[in-house]
Amino acid sequence: MTEIIDSNHFLKVDDALNHIIHGDCLEVMRKIPDKSIDIIITSPPYNLLNSTGNGLKKNTHCGKWKNAAIKEGYNQYNDNMPYEEYVQWQKQCMGEMFRIIKEDGAIFYNNKNRVQNGLIQDRGEIVRGFPLRQIITWKRSGAINFNAGYFLPTTEQIYLICRKPFKLAKGANKFTDVWEITQEMKNPHPAPFPEALIDRIVQSTTGQLILDPFCGSGTTAVSAMKYGRDFIMIEQSEKYCELAKARINGDENWREV
Repeated sequence: MTEIIDSNHFLKVDDALNHIIHGDCLEVMRKIPDKSIDIIITSPPYNLLNSTGNGLKKNTHCGKWKNAAIKEGYNQYNDNMPYEEYVQWQKQCMGEMFRIIKEDGAIFYNNKNRVQNGLIQDRGEIVRGFPLRQIITWKRSGAINFNAGYFLPTTEQIYLICRKPFKLAKGANKFTDVWEITQEMKNPHPAPFPEALIDRIVQSTTGQLILDPFCGSGTTAVSAMKYGRDFIMIEQSEKYCELAKARINGDENWREV
Protein backbone atom coordinates (compact mmCIF):
# COMPACT_ATOMS: atom_id res chain seq x y z
CA MET A 1 0.00 0.00 0.00
CA THR A 2 1.20 3.48 -0.85
CA GLU A 3 1.73 5.75 2.16
CA ILE A 4 2.53 9.44 2.62
CA ILE A 5 5.99 10.18 4.02
CA ASP A 6 6.78 13.55 5.55
CA SER A 7 9.80 15.10 3.85
CA ASN A 8 11.52 15.49 7.23
CA HIS A 9 11.45 11.70 7.57
CA PHE A 10 12.72 10.97 4.06
CA LEU A 11 16.25 9.62 4.31
CA LYS A 12 16.79 6.97 1.60
CA VAL A 13 15.40 6.35 -1.88
CA ASP A 14 14.58 2.73 -1.03
CA ASP A 15 12.39 3.86 1.87
CA ALA A 16 10.29 6.00 -0.50
CA LEU A 17 9.71 3.37 -3.22
CA ASN A 18 6.05 3.38 -4.27
CA HIS A 19 5.19 6.09 -1.76
CA ILE A 20 4.34 9.80 -1.79
CA ILE A 21 6.66 12.31 -0.12
CA HIS A 22 4.84 15.32 1.29
CA GLY A 23 7.10 18.34 0.96
CA ASP A 24 8.76 20.92 -1.25
CA CYS A 25 10.16 19.21 -4.34
CA LEU A 26 13.44 21.13 -4.36
CA GLU A 27 14.16 20.28 -0.72
CA VAL A 28 13.29 16.62 -1.29
CA MET A 29 15.27 16.24 -4.53
CA ARG A 30 18.35 17.71 -2.83
CA LYS A 31 18.27 14.66 -0.54
CA ILE A 32 18.28 12.21 -3.46
CA PRO A 33 21.75 10.93 -4.45
CA ASP A 34 23.26 11.65 -7.87
CA LYS A 35 22.20 9.37 -10.74
CA SER A 36 19.70 7.30 -8.77
CA ILE A 37 16.47 7.82 -10.77
CA ASP A 38 15.74 6.24 -14.17
CA ILE A 39 12.97 8.43 -15.55
CA ILE A 40 11.37 11.70 -14.43
CA ILE A 41 7.91 12.57 -15.75
CA THR A 42 6.45 15.81 -14.51
CA SER A 43 4.45 18.95 -15.17
CA PRO A 44 4.92 21.92 -12.83
CA PRO A 45 2.38 24.67 -12.22
CA TYR A 46 2.26 26.92 -15.30
CA ASN A 47 2.14 30.26 -13.44
CA LEU A 48 -1.26 30.91 -15.03
CA LEU A 49 -2.45 33.41 -12.45
CA ASN A 50 0.47 35.71 -13.22
CA SER A 51 -1.34 37.39 -16.10
CA THR A 52 -0.92 40.76 -17.79
CA GLY A 53 -4.24 40.72 -19.61
CA ASN A 54 -7.43 38.73 -19.87
CA GLY A 55 -6.16 35.48 -18.42
CA LEU A 56 -7.46 33.49 -15.50
CA LYS A 57 -8.36 35.59 -12.48
CA LYS A 58 -9.55 34.67 -9.05
CA ASN A 59 -13.27 35.17 -8.35
CA THR A 60 -14.17 35.13 -12.04
CA HIS A 61 -16.15 32.66 -14.10
CA CYS A 62 -13.92 31.30 -16.82
CA GLY A 63 -12.51 28.06 -18.10
CA LYS A 64 -14.18 24.78 -18.93
CA TRP A 65 -13.39 22.94 -15.70
CA LYS A 66 -16.08 22.74 -13.07
CA ASN A 67 -16.19 26.12 -11.33
CA ALA A 68 -12.94 26.99 -13.17
CA ALA A 69 -10.93 25.49 -10.29
CA ILE A 70 -7.62 26.42 -11.89
CA LYS A 71 -8.27 30.11 -11.16
CA GLU A 72 -7.83 29.37 -7.46
CA GLY A 73 -4.31 28.05 -8.00
CA TYR A 74 -3.16 24.68 -6.69
CA ASN A 75 -4.47 24.43 -3.14
CA GLN A 76 -1.40 25.51 -1.10
CA TYR A 77 0.31 27.10 -4.13
CA ASN A 78 -1.31 30.14 -5.73
CA ASP A 79 0.42 29.84 -9.14
CA ASN A 80 1.25 33.52 -9.29
CA MET A 81 4.97 34.35 -9.31
CA PRO A 82 6.81 37.18 -11.06
CA TYR A 83 7.89 35.68 -14.38
CA GLU A 84 11.65 35.94 -13.74
CA GLU A 85 11.23 34.21 -10.36
CA TYR A 86 9.16 31.45 -11.95
CA VAL A 87 11.80 30.77 -14.58
CA GLN A 88 14.58 30.76 -11.98
CA TRP A 89 12.60 28.37 -9.74
CA GLN A 90 11.97 25.99 -12.61
CA LYS A 91 15.61 26.10 -13.72
CA GLN A 92 16.61 25.13 -10.17
CA CYS A 93 14.15 22.23 -10.29
CA MET A 94 15.53 21.17 -13.67
CA GLY A 95 19.07 21.26 -12.29
CA GLU A 96 18.14 18.90 -9.48
CA MET A 97 16.21 16.63 -11.82
CA PHE A 98 19.14 16.35 -14.20
CA ARG A 99 21.56 15.67 -11.35
CA ILE A 100 19.57 12.70 -10.07
CA ILE A 101 18.79 10.87 -13.33
CA LYS A 102 21.02 7.91 -14.10
CA GLU A 103 23.65 7.80 -16.84
CA ASP A 104 21.03 6.46 -19.27
CA GLY A 105 18.16 8.41 -17.70
CA ALA A 106 15.73 10.95 -19.09
CA ILE A 107 13.37 13.74 -18.06
CA PHE A 108 9.99 14.29 -19.72
CA TYR A 109 9.10 17.85 -18.72
CA ASN A 110 5.70 19.23 -19.70
CA ASN A 111 5.03 22.96 -19.73
CA LYS A 112 3.06 25.44 -21.82
CA ASN A 113 4.10 28.57 -23.69
CA ARG A 114 2.06 31.70 -22.88
CA VAL A 115 1.50 35.09 -24.44
CA GLN A 116 1.97 37.97 -22.00
CA ASN A 117 2.23 41.69 -22.80
CA GLY A 118 1.75 40.73 -26.44
CA LEU A 119 4.86 38.52 -26.53
CA ILE A 120 5.33 34.79 -26.11
CA GLN A 121 6.85 33.41 -22.94
CA ASP A 122 8.82 30.52 -24.41
CA ARG A 123 9.21 27.80 -21.78
CA GLY A 124 12.25 26.63 -23.68
CA GLU A 125 14.02 29.30 -21.64
CA ILE A 126 13.73 26.98 -18.63
CA VAL A 127 15.47 24.03 -20.28
CA ARG A 128 18.15 26.06 -22.07
CA GLY A 129 21.60 24.80 -21.11
CA PHE A 130 20.39 21.24 -20.48
CA PRO A 131 20.81 18.45 -23.06
CA LEU A 132 17.49 18.80 -24.88
CA ARG A 133 17.03 15.98 -27.38
CA GLN A 134 13.50 16.56 -28.61
CA ILE A 135 10.38 18.66 -28.13
CA ILE A 136 7.18 16.63 -28.29
CA THR A 137 4.02 18.55 -29.12
CA TRP A 138 1.00 17.49 -27.09
CA LYS A 139 -2.16 18.42 -28.98
CA ARG A 140 -5.09 18.63 -26.58
CA SER A 141 -8.73 18.47 -27.62
CA GLY A 142 -9.49 22.11 -26.89
CA ALA A 143 -8.60 25.28 -25.05
CA ILE A 144 -9.80 28.75 -24.12
CA ASN A 145 -8.59 32.12 -25.30
CA PHE A 146 -9.51 35.46 -23.77
CA ASN A 147 -7.44 37.55 -26.18
CA ALA A 148 -8.27 38.51 -29.75
CA GLY A 149 -4.60 39.20 -30.44
CA TYR A 150 -3.60 35.59 -31.19
CA PHE A 151 -5.03 32.27 -32.32
CA LEU A 152 -6.54 29.73 -29.93
CA PRO A 153 -3.68 27.73 -28.34
CA THR A 154 -4.31 23.97 -28.34
CA THR A 155 -0.84 22.54 -27.75
CA GLU A 156 1.66 22.09 -24.94
CA GLN A 157 5.29 21.03 -25.04
CA ILE A 158 6.98 17.97 -23.55
CA TYR A 159 10.74 18.52 -23.43
CA LEU A 160 12.84 15.36 -23.57
CA ILE A 161 16.04 16.10 -21.68
CA CYS A 162 18.38 13.16 -21.34
CA ARG A 163 21.89 11.89 -20.98
CA LYS A 164 23.58 10.67 -24.15
CA PRO A 165 23.14 6.89 -23.57
CA PHE A 166 19.34 7.16 -23.20
CA LYS A 167 17.37 5.06 -25.66
CA LEU A 168 13.65 4.53 -26.13
CA ALA A 169 12.07 1.13 -25.52
CA LYS A 170 12.04 -1.22 -28.51
CA GLY A 171 9.52 -0.06 -31.09
CA ALA A 172 8.69 3.22 -29.36
CA ASN A 173 10.32 5.24 -32.12
CA LYS A 174 7.25 4.45 -34.26
CA PHE A 175 5.43 7.24 -32.41
CA THR A 176 5.72 10.67 -33.99
CA ASP A 177 6.66 13.84 -32.11
CA VAL A 178 3.04 15.08 -32.15
CA TRP A 179 0.71 13.36 -29.66
CA GLU A 180 -3.01 14.00 -29.97
CA ILE A 181 -4.37 13.05 -26.55
CA THR A 182 -7.55 14.39 -24.98
CA GLN A 183 -7.34 16.34 -21.74
CA GLU A 184 -8.52 14.78 -18.48
CA MET A 185 -11.86 16.30 -17.49
CA LYS A 186 -13.07 14.11 -14.59
CA ASN A 187 -10.37 14.81 -12.03
CA PRO A 188 -10.75 17.15 -9.01
CA HIS A 189 -7.19 18.39 -9.50
CA PRO A 190 -7.40 21.62 -11.57
CA ALA A 191 -4.76 20.59 -14.13
CA PRO A 192 -4.23 16.80 -14.20
CA PHE A 193 -2.18 14.74 -16.61
CA PRO A 194 -4.36 12.52 -18.82
CA GLU A 195 -3.49 8.89 -18.12
CA ALA A 196 -3.05 8.16 -21.82
CA LEU A 197 -0.30 10.79 -22.03
CA ILE A 198 1.74 9.27 -19.21
CA ASP A 199 1.05 5.75 -20.45
CA ARG A 200 2.65 6.77 -23.76
CA ILE A 201 5.81 7.95 -21.98
CA VAL A 202 6.09 5.03 -19.57
CA GLN A 203 5.63 2.36 -22.23
CA SER A 204 8.19 4.16 -24.41
CA THR A 205 10.91 3.82 -21.77
CA THR A 206 12.58 0.95 -19.93
CA GLY A 207 13.59 2.62 -16.66
CA GLN A 208 12.32 0.84 -13.55
CA LEU A 209 12.20 3.80 -11.13
CA ILE A 210 10.05 6.79 -12.10
CA LEU A 211 9.93 10.08 -10.20
CA ASP A 212 7.33 12.85 -10.41
CA PRO A 213 8.28 15.88 -8.29
CA PHE A 214 4.92 17.61 -8.95
CA CYS A 215 2.69 14.57 -8.56
CA GLY A 216 -0.71 16.26 -8.15
CA SER A 217 -3.40 13.58 -8.28
CA GLY A 218 -0.87 10.78 -8.84
CA THR A 219 -1.36 9.99 -12.53
CA THR A 220 2.33 9.20 -13.03
CA ALA A 221 2.19 6.60 -10.26
CA VAL A 222 -0.95 5.03 -11.73
CA SER A 223 0.77 4.65 -15.10
CA ALA A 224 3.97 3.35 -13.50
CA MET A 225 2.06 0.58 -11.72
CA LYS A 226 0.23 -0.32 -14.92
CA TYR A 227 3.58 -1.13 -16.58
CA GLY A 228 5.22 -2.79 -13.58
CA ARG A 229 7.50 0.12 -12.62
CA ASP A 230 8.41 1.54 -9.22
CA PHE A 231 7.70 5.17 -8.43
CA ILE A 232 8.43 8.00 -6.04
CA MET A 233 5.96 10.88 -5.92
CA ILE A 234 6.59 14.32 -4.40
CA GLU A 235 3.77 16.77 -3.64
CA GLN A 236 3.70 19.85 -1.40
CA SER A 237 -0.09 19.98 -0.99
CA GLU A 238 -1.40 17.76 1.80
CA LYS A 239 -4.79 17.68 0.06
CA TYR A 240 -3.30 16.35 -3.19
CA CYS A 241 -1.15 13.86 -1.31
CA GLU A 242 -4.31 12.37 0.20
CA LEU A 243 -6.05 12.44 -3.17
CA ALA A 244 -3.14 10.67 -4.87
CA LYS A 245 -2.83 8.10 -2.08
CA ALA A 246 -6.49 7.15 -2.35
CA ARG A 247 -6.28 6.90 -6.14
CA ILE A 248 -3.07 4.85 -6.17
CA ASN A 249 -4.47 2.47 -3.53
CA GLY A 250 -7.56 1.81 -5.61
CA ASP A 251 -10.14 3.72 -3.59
CA GLU A 252 -13.18 3.99 -5.87
CA ASN A 253 -14.15 7.26 -4.17
CA TRP A 254 -10.74 8.93 -4.59
CA ARG A 255 -12.26 11.89 -6.45
CA GLU A 256 -14.19 12.79 -3.30
CA VAL A 257 -11.18 12.85 -0.97
